[in-house]
Amino acid sequence: MSVGGGSLSGPDSRVETISRLAQWRIDTFGPCSYRRSDPFKLGIWNWYLSVEKSRSVYVRLFPEPGRLAKEQPPLARFLLRVSWAGPPRRSTVSPVYEQLLRSSDDFVWQVDVMSHGRFTIDVEFLDLRISTNNVTEPSSSIWPNEGMVQSVASKSTLGCLSRMLTESIHADVTINTTDGVLKAHKSVLAACSPVFESMFVHDLKEKESSTVDISDMCVDSCSALLGFVYGTIRQEQFWKHRLSLLAAANKYGVTDLKSCCEESLLEDISSGNVLERLHVAWLYQLEKLKKGCLTYLFVFGKIYDVRDEIGGFFHHADRELTLEMFQEVLSVWKPI
Repeated sequence: MSVGGGSLSGPDSRVETISRLAQWRIDTFGPCSYRRSDPFKLGIWNWYLSVEKSRSVYVRLFPEPGRLAKEQPPLARFLLRVSWAGPPRRSTVSPVYEQLLRSSDDFVWQVDVMSHGRFTIDVEFLDLRISTNNVTEPSSSIWPNEGMVQSVASKSTLGCLSRMLTESIHADVTINTTDGVLKAHKSVLAACSPVFESMFVHDLKEKESSTVDISDMCVDSCSALLGFVYGTIRQEQFWKHRLSLLAAANKYGVTDLKSCCEESLLEDISSGNVLERLHVAWLYQLEKLKKGCLTYLFVFGKIYDVRDEIGGFFHHADRELTLEMFQEVLSVWKPI
């Protein structure tokens, strides 16, 4: 099918969109036998409609050519309607199509009903999916936008928790640290820690007095702990207090915090801290960190960098840890 002469677009080339509906109103073809709309956004793609008039009307729908349409082509399920203002008013509706759309050659709808004067083309998208090249991986729909709802809900919840903590809104428990006092909420602490939950459920002094004594943390470190629990902790705050946070996470059973601390300590192992990290890993049963420290020392040969400190380390180290270190030596030792 050939494309007739005339301009591609005109003064009535704008497509209006709302929700999943796109509507193109064309007042007149004029002398043209082909018209193309302005681009319109729906989903993550820019789209075009085009219409060609000969003995029938041919309507095309296609995404804007480019990298996005090539790498993330839309798999669309849609229907179209062409309506003529009349008189008399007439319209025709397409079947429901489900089509992979990459270019203007991928889809065309032939409308055999013809009428003169103004007409409207409606495209109603029933679903839009991002097609994948992997046949075993299902395409993912861009609707409903669950990510947006979850993101807004999470941000709102964090904002509420932050206010509860910073403004002590209905705070019902006092935390005594080595150098200061903090306020918190029993329900929040209990939800994140089985140890705190046990304190407030059973007839212990913490339940009766609504007071928790944390005698092994300063107020700044405890603030960081509460910041993690309430979702308000800052990266620099976590980094500064991560060893204290690790001890607290282990003591109170805050497993997510313990995992975060282990990953963080694993990221910056050096000759200056590897022996300390190895001791911390053994103390808190951090297998991943322990393996990382042993690999750093023996597989990468950094044991020679700490030869001045290793004697003192062995003198104070647990016998099981010392045995593991010798087993690691044997596993990597290659006799000449």
